[in-house]
Amino acid sequence: MTTTSERISEPLTRQMSKRVSQSVFDGSRLRVMLLVDVYDGAQQQFLEAYEKLCTQVASVPGHVSDQLCQSIENPSQWLITSEWESAPPFLDWVNSEDHVQMVRPLHSCVRDTRSLRFHVVRETGVATPAESATRRLQSAPRIGDGKIRHALTFTVKPGSEEKVAKILADYAPPKAKVDESTRLCRTSLFMHGNRVVRAIEVEGDLLAALRHVSRQPEVRAVEEAINPYLEQERDFDDPEATRVFFTRAAVPAVHHVTSGQECSEAERLALYYPAQAGRGMELARLLAQQDELAADDPNSPVCSSTVFHRDEIVVRLVDVRGGIEADPVLALGLPDSPQAAELATLVDGAAVGAEGSALKGEDLVRFLTLARMDLVTDRRSAPEA
Repeated sequence: MTTTSERISEPLTRQMSKRVSQSVFDGSRLRVMLLVDVYDGAQQQFLEAYEKLCTQVASVPGHVSDQLCQSIENPSQWLITSEWESAPPFLDWVNSEDHVQMVRPLHSCVRDTRSLRFHVVRETGVATPAESATRRLQSAPRIGDGKIRHALTFTVKPGSEEKVAKILADYAPPKAKVDESTRLCRTSLFMHGNRVVRAIEVEGDLLAALRHVSRQPEVRAVEEAINPYLEQERDFDDPEATRVFFTRAAVPAVHHVTSGQECSEAERLALYYPAQAGRGMELARLLAQQDELAADDPNSPVCSSTVFHRDEIVVRLVDVRGGIEADPVLALGLPDSPQAAELATLVDGAAVGAEGSALKGEDLVRFLTLARMDLVTDRRSAPEA
């Protein structure tokens, strides 16, 4: 029987469209590197914590191997590399609550970490042709637009939605320039019921941009103002609690595609697709596949689409020519009844208030209305002079 992880590891197409600049769904091997800065004197404690962790990781579906390396120049610098059959099983694990709890013992001995994730494009030294055939590689380099996309999400206490929306809409944006190589390009903030989603576009170093934003007084003031309304409490004076909060809030981009059409006046929309338990990655894959196909359709109003996923949370950020009224069903990303029927098996309709008919293709326009998130603010950074 084919497992869920095997299904979502299959490539969208054997040769992914050149319009796709980012995707975790091509089935190629994944190499993950975690750069770790260990507190002075805590090296043995870190090694012992890692040895317990790696035993647990070895049993995670999709995990192939890992290595722990220590710098020959600075004993506080360590590198953990791991290989995975493909990106989806790794993302399912790294974004899970199990992972949050699993890595807690490392935090007391680690000053800083940085995670880098790469699809394998070429390799040498594979033992046999048979082994090589099972190690799928990314077929061709992707061409991006120089932007990194990321999202954060959290929920607020029911009844506080209007207050939170006003706080988030009224804040003064931080400076766009982070350093000589990094700048904030755009921040889009949406709400769906009591769920908040903040999507950002960055040129340069995403981690540097996130840290830059978190340190800005105007941003810190807004975050402190909404703290009383959060369903999950956080204390900015507790670094560990803050780290865990933002770890749980992260919603990585798993697919981005552009149509190549001129869309300077396109309207930005966000759609919320809560998945059935354990079906989030399948749902994200379905939306990504349809967006890839639609990108080659000159009649599609969608200029670009980014799919974000974590656990059962799937958010699709789209730029649409003529607004959502241009073609509501195409904007939804599921123009054909078979795809709409598949959506019905993956989406938790009750979470968006969808009736059965709206998930069976009989009333997709209504489902689109239910899935659409309310825009709080959408701000582009002015280009540097």
